[in-house]
Amino acid sequence: MQINTFKTLLLSLFLSISFFGYASGNEETKSSEEEFNVTDMIMHHIKDAHDFHILDWKGHAVSFPLPVILWTENGLVTFMSSEFKHDDNGEVVVEKGEQQFVKFHEEIYYANETADNHGSYLSYDESHHTINAKPLDFSITKLVFSMFLSIVLLVLIFGFSARAYRENGVPRGIAKFTEPLVVFIRDEVAIPNIGEKNYRRFLPFLLTLFFFIWINNLMGLIPFFPFSANLSGNIAFTLVLAIITFVITTLVGNKDYWKHIFWMPGLPVPMKIFLAPIEFMGIFIKPISLMIRLFANISAGHIIVLSLISLIFIAKSVWIAPASIFFSVFISVIEVLVVAIQAYIFTLLSALYIGSAMEEHEH
Repeated sequence: MQINTFKTLLLSLFLSISFFGYASGNEETKSSEEEFNVTDMIMHHIKDAHDFHILDWKGHAVSFPLPVILWTENGLVTFMSSEFKHDDNGEVVVEKGEQQFVKFHEEIYYANETADNHGSYLSYDESHHTINAKPLDFSITKLVFSMFLSIVLLVLIFGFSARAYRENGVPRGIAKFTEPLVVFIRDEVAIPNIGEKNYRRFLPFLLTLFFFIWINNLMGLIPFFPFSANLSGNIAFTLVLAIITFVITTLVGNKDYWKHIFWMPGLPVPMKIFLAPIEFMGIFIKPISLMIRLFANISAGHIIVLSLISLIFIAKSVWIAPASIFFSVFISVIEVLVVAIQAYIFTLLSALYIGSAMEEHEH
């Protein structure tokens, strides 16, 4: 716990430095009278992006660029995100061949031939929504890069764990850490919810699910980690995981499972007709709850920490910094537990849904 506390303290200090750079960078490019925008700052740190923005230092952004991959009217176009020069307002044009592109709120659009009075190469409707066409974006964004990195880490962790058993079957090294977790998922999640008969079929999926979510959650908390990203705080990511669980549950469902949904045994016919639509809706509500629970809990933790740090700039006083950092560290320590708990809950509920679809009833 002392190590975790030290890490979270470093995280809070890093966020403070990063926000100071972000605020000071804005002060050099905007009018001094403009107030610090908490919402923009928070969204700037938790949303997906085409590069890893670390901080703004003396008006210059420090970031790690990522490849932009676009499928356009003239075919495939690739370039590095650094060519946008950290612009996110549609004012910097990247020209490739006969096509021009601009970036606005991390979305890439085809650029107009000339800029408007504000220097933007985009057109807007009455609600100030961009109406320019967009190419198909297959870019390696920071969330995608972070996901690929977590996959590499999983392969390395369990590759080394497997090698640790080759000599005498006794775990050593990293296997001493992974074995208790594997046994826990098997004995406390898979077997109780799926059953002795079928749990082996789904244990690899459950283990992958647990470690994949947990590692990605932890990567978003590690201070000074250059490729930290809020992957589980992206609803598209949690949606895909929930869909996988939904597809498996639907495919393995036996006749008893479907019978208890559409024509529950032992109930009067009017009650069956009343409950059938509700049970059918439950098929879709379960994965939706999985998706929202993971997304909301991980996003909430990040937003709370960012909001607490922002109090320093809202109050415009250094005297509030100790209290702000103290509570940020406190929430960050809780988050270390939450990221593991959310990975466990997602895995547990997935096992429960799969087990309920395969359960055999005696009537």
